Amino acid sequence: MSSPKLSIIVISYNMARELPRTIRSLALPFQRDIGEEDYEIIIVDNGSTQPFDHEQLRQLGANISTHTVPDASPSPVEAINRGLALARGELVGVMIDGARMASPRLLATALEAARLHPRPVIGTLAFHLGPDVQRRSMLSGYCQEVEDQLLASVDWVTDGYRLFSISVFAASSADGWFSVPAETSALFLTREHWERLGGYEPGFVAPGGGLVNLDTWARACADPTGQVILLLGEATFHQVHGGIVTNSSESKWKTFHEEYVRIRGHAYVKPQATPLLLGRLPAAALPSMQRSVERQMQPGTGKAQ
Repeated sequence: MSSPKLSIIVISYNMARELPRTIRSLALPFQRDIGEEDYEIIIVDNGSTQPFDHEQLRQLGANISTHTVPDASPSPVEAINRGLALARGELVGVMIDGARMASPRLLATALEAARLHPRPVIGTLAFHLGPDVQRRSMLSGYCQEVEDQLLASVDWVTDGYRLFSISVFAASSADGWFSVPAETSALFLTREHWERLGGYEPGFVAPGGGLVNLDTWARACADPTGQVILLLGEATFHQVHGGIVTNSSESKWKTFHEEYVRIRGHAYVKPQATPLLLGRLPAAALPSMQRSVERQMQPGTGKAQ
C-alpha cells in the first residue's frame, strides 16, 4: 500500500456529538481539491467515558482509522504522540481538539503550502461558533442545543465556508489573519520536523495538556530552518462541548503557565515569526478580513498605524 501525502491526527475525549461533524468536515466530499488516496485521517480517543461510534466514523471514508489509548491520562499528549507514530504521510497535521470543524480547503491548501519550503511550519486561525468567544457566549445562554440550531441554519454541509458567517475569532487568533496566532488548532509539519521536535512534550500532564499546544507551535515557529505559513481563508471552528479551557468560565492560565515555566524554565512568549500567507478568500470570510485590517491599524498593537 502506497503512503498518503498527508496524515491528519484528530484527538477526541467525550466528543460523541462533536466528533462526527469534525470528521465529516475532514472527509470527502466536504474537503475539496484532494483525493481520498492523498490523505489519511487518524482518530485517537484519549480514554473517553462516553465513547463515540467508531464504525460510524470509519464509514465516512476508506482513509479513516480509529484508535483508543488504554489507561489514558487527563493530558492528550500520549494520544497525540501515538497518532504521530501511526502517521504514514510525509506531511503530518495535528488537531489536538476533536471538536474543531475544518474549512473545505484546509487539507488541499496545507499540501500546497508544503511545496513552498523544505521545512514548512503550517498553521491556521481558530474560530468559535456562536456570537462571541464561547467562554463569554455561554454566560448568555449559548449551549449545544443553540449551536445545533445555528449550524442547521447555514447548511454547512453544502458549503463549509458558511461557517465563517456564524463564528468569531478565538482569543488565540484575536489579531486576525495577518499575524501569527498564539496557537493553531491545526498544525502541519513534515514527518522529519516532527521527529526533530520530539512530538508533543510529555512533561505537560495538566488536564487538556495545559499549554502544550502553545508550546509545540512556539517551538516549531522558532526553528530558524523553518518557514511559518498561515493558510489564508482556511480555519477551524470550535463546537461547544464543555472543554476544560475553551468552555470554562474560569481561566486556567495561572496553573497551566506554572507548569510551562517548570518545564521550559521561562515564561511563555507568543511566537513572533513573520509568516507567509497562502490561500483564497471565500466571500463568507471577507468580514473577518476587514476586522483583521482594522486590528492591524489600531494604536498600540505594534502594527501599522
